[in-house]
Amino acid sequence: MKLSSLLMALSIVLLFNSMGFSVPRFAVRLGDKCIDCHYNPTGGVIRNENGWNFGKNIMSAISPREQDFAMTPKIGDNITVGLDYRTQFLYSTEKEKYDFQQMTGSIYTNFAFADNINLIGRYDFIQEIWEAYGVLHFLPNNGYIKVGSFQPNYGIRLDDHSAYTRGGDLFLLFSGGSVRQGLIYSPWYTEVGAEIGVYISNWALLTASAGSNISSNRTFTKDPTYTARLELNPRIGKVGLLVGGSYAAAKIPQTSDFYGAFAGIGYKRFTLLGEFDRANNVIREGINSNIILVEAAYAITLGLDAVVRWDWLDPNIEVGSDEVQHIIVGFEWFPYSFVEIRPQYRFMIEDPSVTNDSFVLQFHFWY
Repeated sequence: MKLSSLLMALSIVLLFNSMGFSVPRFAVRLGDKCIDCHYNPTGGVIRNENGWNFGKNIMSAISPREQDFAMTPKIGDNITVGLDYRTQFLYSTEKEKYDFQQMTGSIYTNFAFADNINLIGRYDFIQEIWEAYGVLHFLPNNGYIKVGSFQPNYGIRLDDHSAYTRGGDLFLLFSGGSVRQGLIYSPWYTEVGAEIGVYISNWALLTASAGSNISSNRTFTKDPTYTARLELNPRIGKVGLLVGGSYAAAKIPQTSDFYGAFAGIGYKRFTLLGEFDRANNVIREGINSNIILVEAAYAITLGLDAVVRWDWLDPNIEVGSDEVQHIIVGFEWFPYSFVEIRPQYRFMIEDPSVTNDSFVLQFHFWY
């Protein structure tokens, strides 16, 4: 492993630790759906009034819980705005150096043209990433059609893209093709196309989308990407459950497909999430990979969660002893409304062993 490649990978992976997605464990713990807190039915980007009030009044240790809070995300009756800004303090055992890094800064908007028509936009002014799409709730039981530029709905949409079920280490660690890249859902990945979502019941959502990734010069006519996902999130008494599966077919540039299953359980203060994916031809033609994610979290007190995550990647199932792993141990502290402080220690496990662990102290401000 080249030192320069490792340093570049570490910087970019940590740079994009979080991109303003929803936090799946909150939904499992509380028995909520993504649409309960976000205008986007599959979660992430701008929060609706319920999501905004949850961040202001419920999730933080100290917050102005009075109803006459001076600020509001709404501009008039039909326009809502939001933002996310993240920066971090980083110590790398490889560099033996402390540093601050800018991560992401996004502005969100939602224009409600009617009760069942929303236009959603996101622009990251630091990384120059954008999404824009309309959501039309024209189908029965609040089902929808989404059209525009967005990230397709696959797996557990974890808010950390260094997980191998998301973007992984982003093609950067090895010359001649990374074996640590993870799936295609890096911070830069969006598709232009359409998605349909059908609520089979109050606790079951089926989504399917077709689109093209413009940044890779793919066209919908010749090289469409197809994605499908089924999620069941029933609640039995005080226990919240999550069960589902995903499938995607894409060209990146070779023809690839990946599929997997995910599950979760939430009981009182504890949540456990897991995902398994098989990725065929993602790294290189003819190579198949297995990916596992497991995250456990416990709410120690109001506004303070302890979180442990294990990410595991077998880049080539035909080769032994090539697996790589992350073990991430940390806390997520919400001391005040719209403020999060996230200390993490990140163990990198690989063979041969390399001294490349890191400590990260992230600061997140949103509205």
